[in-house]
Amino acid sequence: MGEVRDLAEKAWRGELAETQVHPGMALVALEEIAPGLAFMSGFGNVAVLSTDEGLVFVDTSSAFHASKLFAEVRRWSRARVHTAVYTHGHVDHVFGLVPFEEEARSKGWPSTCVVAHRACPERFDRYRLTNGYNGVINQRQFGFARPYFPSDFRYPDRVLDDAGATISVGGVAVELHHDRGETDDHLWAWIPSQRAIYTGDLFIWAAPNCGNPQKAQRYPREWSRALGKMRDLGAAVLMPGHGPPILGEERVREALSETIELLDTIVEQTLRLMNEGATLDDVLAGVSVPERLLARPWLRPSYDDPTFVVRNLWRLYGGWYDGNPARLKPPRERELGVEIAAMAGGASALAERAEKLGADGRLALACQLVEHAFAADPADTRVRAVRAALYRARANAETSLMAKGIYGAAVRESESQSEQKPG
Repeated sequence: MGEVRDLAEKAWRGELAETQVHPGMALVALEEIAPGLAFMSGFGNVAVLSTDEGLVFVDTSSAFHASKLFAEVRRWSRARVHTAVYTHGHVDHVFGLVPFEEEARSKGWPSTCVVAHRACPERFDRYRLTNGYNGVINQRQFGFARPYFPSDFRYPDRVLDDAGATISVGGVAVELHHDRGETDDHLWAWIPSQRAIYTGDLFIWAAPNCGNPQKAQRYPREWSRALGKMRDLGAAVLMPGHGPPILGEERVREALSETIELLDTIVEQTLRLMNEGATLDDVLAGVSVPERLLARPWLRPSYDDPTFVVRNLWRLYGGWYDGNPARLKPPRERELGVEIAAMAGGASALAERAEKLGADGRLALACQLVEHAFAADPADTRVRAVRAALYRARANAETSLMAKGIYGAAVRESESQSEQKPG
């Protein structure tokens, strides 16, 4: 058993800590998991299929692992990369081709044909339009030293519509299906000859990333339906967008079924409460997720958070108004903070109250109060110290990378020398 299979077995049995099976973690190694089919573990993963006409990639990984992907693939096969499929246009899936295309040019090989959904080029165009914003998100979410987001994308040569397509390379068929889920341009692959699915980010060894608070709209209902289609294929191999493969038909079915169950219960509860006229505040308090699902090694809320999925569903079906009329056209944050601080006896007094609430374990309320204090007087060193301490405690108490990243950014902001906060 190689490194990838060993990781897959330990992960399935729940023998690895959460930090070792996480969408942000990667073994960064390639292993053949069936004759002619290799799996590259990285950020993100890649399926490599060997055919008589050349290699087929499903996903291409990120710029971080492009060199390692090249070295690992070339250790396994010297064939040219005939076709590469982008399951979607997220940057951790579309930047690994660079060394292969450089090699092709140097050897006079035909260029790789890149296949994607028709919405993928539109995504790349949007990324160019909002490059600075996405850089700020990456800095906040991943703790980068400075904002960064790429702007030079390898656009696809062939785009598919919603019906998908079957591509055939060297007599090997790869069925490409389109379903909205984490993105609107998502494809997933079924390789009948291998009884293998490549899910892209529709499965990532974590609770589905369909509520990310800093990203564009995601689609939980359609996501669940896509997983149902995969489950009904009877696959013996599941290759995810992140994390190790799942090997064995029963295991694949179990993992997909429980992910469907998790998504369906969130969707059903949220829509029921919305249809009853509940506000967003009431919906967030009323939706519950079975702990037995969140405890599964492949469904831990280590990247996204189920409450964020509820908010995303509200945005999808109900717009941005949350049911509180005061927030329809609210005051500036600084104006509200100054008024609340004045009633409390000053920003420092308000921060002290927040500190006490934090000590009592009421971190959500404490953070709300300290935000008012910070808006009222961002230069107050006592306020900044309390704010940093509260958000550090909040980050430590969270499981999802999304929440940890945002709260960690608030800690860094509080401890920085800047005294300015947008109001």
